[in-house]
Amino acid sequence: MCQLHMRRAYRILPVYSGDVSGAAAALFELGGMTVMHDPSGCNSTYNTHDEIRWYDQDSLIFITGLTDQDAILGDDERLIHDIEKACGEFHPNFVALVNSPIPYLNATDFDAISSIIEENTGVPVFYVPTNGCHDYVYGAGGAFRKLAECVVERTQKPDGSGRVNLLGCTPLDFPAEGEVDSLKDRIRDGGFSIGSCWAMGDGLDSLKAAGCGDVNLVVSAVGLSTAKWLYERFGTPYVAGLPLPGFENDIYSALRRAMETGEHQIPYLDRASGGTEEFVFIGDPVCMGTMAAMKSRQGIRARVICPVEAGSELIGEQDAMTRGEEDVEREIAHASEIVADPLYRHICPPDVHFTPEIHFAFSGRMFRRQLVDRFQKKNEENEDGTQ
Repeated sequence: MCQLHMRRAYRILPVYSGDVSGAAAALFELGGMTVMHDPSGCNSTYNTHDEIRWYDQDSLIFITGLTDQDAILGDDERLIHDIEKACGEFHPNFVALVNSPIPYLNATDFDAISSIIEENTGVPVFYVPTNGCHDYVYGAGGAFRKLAECVVERTQKPDGSGRVNLLGCTPLDFPAEGEVDSLKDRIRDGGFSIGSCWAMGDGLDSLKAAGCGDVNLVVSAVGLSTAKWLYERFGTPYVAGLPLPGFENDIYSALRRAMETGEHQIPYLDRASGGTEEFVFIGDPVCMGTMAAMKSRQGIRARVICPVEAGSELIGEQDAMTRGEEDVEREIAHASEIVADPLYRHICPPDVHFTPEIHFAFSGRMFRRQLVDRFQKKNEENEDGTQ
């Protein structure tokens, strides 16, 4: 047991943003109230490290101020009273309860607390089962799915209208200014319309109508859980991948194929396995899988190392999921080039060629000034008319 635990430890690398931060980031723009049941640490970590929208937007994100006495003896009545009082003052669209390790270990009954608050206030309340021991993909993905279960309504689907829901948009994966808008533009370039974006730039009303989408596009591992639920509930197929410059037509074709057949499509998994060089891409499997597919067209063997809690269906047979620093070091030992967040450079072999690809959920604000809009075509003009 000790050996297994140490293999999942991190000596040099940081860990990815936690599940509590992921849940808060997912729900930030939707007019709801996110309540972290914790002494105070989770809120300050989220505010100062994982959330870049505080400077421009307001959001109802509260901490319960759990005390030692609350943790030992329990005081759910105070928790319920404070949330109900805040609901009466701020009138949120919904309330999301998330928890840190302490109430998780104490087996706090959040489902019962949610039911009591919803009955007393009339505000929809749901619980996202975080515990501070998972990464942001688990937290944000769980928050989106819980929200979908709570608010998405069954509506009449338009016939062949090409409505696409974008699933998995948070600043933890798309932090560059204007990047999500550019992503939407790339989808529209293919002749599709945007049904909803989960959840940057759209309000709750747009998300409620996600059931009438023709196809869902999973743009990060965060969106997979919601895509599965929408398929179970409405029969809407999903496509996973990013319309990066040079890969747009693959995404467009996959979206049309999914609409025609009703079957899920992951076009970036179609990668050549030959080649003497090995390029390794580390990070979110959807983003890195798309980049690996583009590289494989040059006759280069491209593999994806997935260090986050993503669904296994998002990676190919030649790829690997890792759980700890030693796993990553083993997988990259024979790579000729590595594409990853700049902080991964510190565990790479000294003679390997390294290409930085900033992942905000990993390195936070350290490289924020170097962020670029990955969907902006190089030949497009800026607003001032320059190239």
